[in-house]
Amino acid sequence: MGRGRRWPPCSSDDVGVVSMRVWRSLDEAGEAGIEGCVLSIGVFDGVHRGHQEVLAIARALADARRLPLVVLTFDPHPMAVVRPGAEPPAVTSLRHRIQLLGNAGTDAVLVLPFDREVAAMSAEDFVQDVLVTRLRVAVVVVGEDFRFGHRARGDVELLSDLGLVHGFDAIGVGPVGSGGDRWSSTEVRRRVQAGDVAGARRILGHWFCLEGAVVPGDRRGRALGYPTANLELEPGQLLPSDGVYAGFVEVLGDGPDRPAAISVGTNPTFDGTHRRVEAYVLDADDLELYGRTLAVRFVDRLRGQERFDEVEALRVQMADDVARTRQVLDVLASEGPPGSEGPPGS
Repeated sequence: MGRGRRWPPCSSDDVGVVSMRVWRSLDEAGEAGIEGCVLSIGVFDGVHRGHQEVLAIARALADARRLPLVVLTFDPHPMAVVRPGAEPPAVTSLRHRIQLLGNAGTDAVLVLPFDREVAAMSAEDFVQDVLVTRLRVAVVVVGEDFRFGHRARGDVELLSDLGLVHGFDAIGVGPVGSGGDRWSSTEVRRRVQAGDVAGARRILGHWFCLEGAVVPGDRRGRALGYPTANLELEPGQLLPSDGVYAGFVEVLGDGPDRPAAISVGTNPTFDGTHRRVEAYVLDADDLELYGRTLAVRFVDRLRGQERFDEVEALRVQMADDVARTRQVLDVLASEGPPGSEGPPGS
């Protein structure tokens, strides 16, 4: 990765990819002294296998030209500015998105703060000011449905035309998929919201993951013999449908992944109304996790949410959930390395 990088290596902004640079503004990118790059642009929510195809093409071009591969992504989602309230729920946190972009071979990520000023830029100004002046692009690789500029007037055709004017190449990559699955963030959201986290994984190429700090809950799990870590989630995060899932938990900065039974829902047995994500780390009843940030990865759905008339019935069900979690994860382990889908922490 990065054979032609024109800048010295630096830290990863604590995203787990040591050799990758992360810029939080155009000024930071400009200060890096870029002398040319291959650029890919997009929200890249989820960094799913379709995104990975785009990045693989961009990586190959960067290697051929001995240039760094830079990804320009946006935060917040452009729809949050253009049509507040209409933005889709986020498949990945920004931290995880950056990590996945690094795993895909990116040399540097520019997180462009998307605000009204950026939204008002014409397509021509966006190319001139951002792509040409700041990033000095040699090649731009995007999905064929890429749109940019004020009112999303710019498309791949206009990008190609502007490339002829400014001296860079533009490549649009068509939609991709496999086995009837269309690799798109929209399809990932649909599957996750239906509880089909295993199906979402086939599109993502990695397990669907939620991240959040551990905060105090009602402590009922501890009383039942299954102490759970209650996650504080950022607004706008995508959540699976209510139910119980088998998966993994990673304490960020203090791996490795640990097997876990995960509950998503309102705790109807106790007349709860607030949706929560709670994880019981198997065989780790003495973990002290308050204040730590967890990555919770969903492998498969075990059952839907249920209300129990008696607490003892809930305790029995929780024991069954833990046993089934072991079974699911044991089968996963017996199948060997998950190949293109990567290890639990990917």
